[in-house]
Amino acid sequence: MGEYSMPRYFQQLPQVGKPLNKENAENVQEIKAVEDQIHKLIKAAEAAGRSDESLNAAGQLTALQRIEKLVDKGTFRPLNSLFNPQGNSNGSTGIIKGLGRIDGKWAVIIASDNKKLAGAWVPGQAENLLRGSDTAKLLHIPLVYVLNCSGVKFDDQDKVYPNRRGGGTPFFRNAELNQLGVPVIVGIYGTNPAGGGYHSISPTVLVAHKDANMAVGGAGILGGMNPKGYIDDEGAQQIADMVDKSKKVEPPGAVDIHYTETGFFREVYETEEGVLNGIKKYIKMLPSYDINFFRVDEPRLPALSDQDLYSIVPMNQKRAYDIYSVIGRLFDNSEFKEYKQGYGPEMVTGIAKLNGLLVGVVANVQGIFANYPEYKQGSVGVGGKLYRQGLMKMNEFVTLCGRDRIPMVWIQDTTGIDVGNDAEKAELLGLGQSLIYSIQQSHVPQFEITLRKGTAAAHYVLGGPQGNDENVFSIGTATTEIYVMNGETAATAMYSRRLAKDRKAGNDLKPTIDKMNKLIQDFTDKSRPNHCAASGMVDEIVDMTALRGYLEAFAEAAYQNPTSICPFHQMLLPRAIREFDTFVKK
Repeated sequence: MGEYSMPRYFQQLPQVGKPLNKENAENVQEIKAVEDQIHKLIKAAEAAGRSDESLNAAGQLTALQRIEKLVDKGTFRPLNSLFNPQGNSNGSTGIIKGLGRIDGKWAVIIASDNKKLAGAWVPGQAENLLRGSDTAKLLHIPLVYVLNCSGVKFDDQDKVYPNRRGGGTPFFRNAELNQLGVPVIVGIYGTNPAGGGYHSISPTVLVAHKDANMAVGGAGILGGMNPKGYIDDEGAQQIADMVDKSKKVEPPGAVDIHYTETGFFREVYETEEGVLNGIKKYIKMLPSYDINFFRVDEPRLPALSDQDLYSIVPMNQKRAYDIYSVIGRLFDNSEFKEYKQGYGPEMVTGIAKLNGLLVGVVANVQGIFANYPEYKQGSVGVGGKLYRQGLMKMNEFVTLCGRDRIPMVWIQDTTGIDVGNDAEKAELLGLGQSLIYSIQQSHVPQFEITLRKGTAAAHYVLGGPQGNDENVFSIGTATTEIYVMNGETAATAMYSRRLAKDRKAGNDLKPTIDKMNKLIQDFTDKSRPNHCAASGMVDEIVDMTALRGYLEAFAEAAYQNPTSICPFHQMLLPRAIREFDTFVKK
């Protein structure tokens, strides 16, 4: 007897994807050039601020060094490395974040970048922190802070403190995680006053370095509580005196207070590494399933090489490619069992495996479809666009994945939803919103890859991150473009009447043409992978050969400690696939 449930449904699935006949050297070069650019931007952001050597000489590890010592080797999957929506000069939001495995258990890890203003809160950091807590919540895995936060960068307080997703929001989200049974573990280094103090006190378990402190306010804040409302010579002298005295006085909230008196610090360690070992100790205590509990098959690598993706996925956005050849290079043994194959041909839906764990997959098909969609007589459908059948199929598939508690992977390359009166009569507007409804009610973790194009409403109905409470995170590649519409379409929409009016009046068309081309270039610049990462349209731009690693991390994390389970023998989706293939499809 086999050790896996229902082998005829989940094992020896059809293999998909064609072998690569010939490398497309030009395409390979173009993609790798963009990847190199992204690597350089990330390295520049990581290098900004105080040098590694300076911190190490002062007895501190950098945030990256702390993460390296904390996680199992080779398991860290960075997220939001280039996220910088308000254009901080150092190229980051002052934290380093990602998924990582700690003693075999996946966790979301957020480390204060102590190279930059001693880990101060800067514009955009709160949003980045919230993305981390969202990921932990959806995957139901621990959130780990490696904290070294000097509080708010005062001259940017108006950009950090206010709004519904501003400075204090992460503290509420940490409270929410605790209430949901998702532990928040923090290792505390350095001085953590004010916002840094609440940041350090909000987790579930606190372990600290011997020189760490946390407090409602630091000595500098206390000294600045001046009733005059302004600084004069007398006040300046008092401040200078305060600074001189503070060198001889321990800052508030040190270990002798929060370990000895309040007991807020669970443990205190002499060394930097000790704090990290303390985090590991508490992670080891947390619940998690043996991953074999959820496996449907032996873990296997794809039968086809992911190096081929550099040739398969065209940098030229107008060129088609075989989506099955992409799927065959991402999932176990290149196996994929399709749901309703042939119906809604612009979309592929089906089940695949990641390290033997079941996932649902949705992807756009490229190319053309004769006599399709069915609601336009004699029409030709275009791959990447969404039509009635594809929307119907996705609604059904998402609903079944939700019912069967199967995590989902979206691989999108879309030009949008079909338009025109025929499309309206075919109810595409309502079906698009129905898909949003289906995603929202599924309550299963969902991971989205914008492989190439993410366009208009189709971007968010295909598992994109905008307002999607089930989206764990989204990643892009060197071929990613995200926009409401492409530059040419936008320019035409904005200036078509102006062109017609100028021509009718006999005016020179060049000024309008110049404006159109400027707009096209602006659209192009703001849809590039680096801009998508900086603005947060995706959570990371990753190499083609790194996609599988993120997929594995997602699947293993999703099955680590799920909030609900559907027994394999009670699942409907695999039975629905077999039923359609056996009795419906001819």
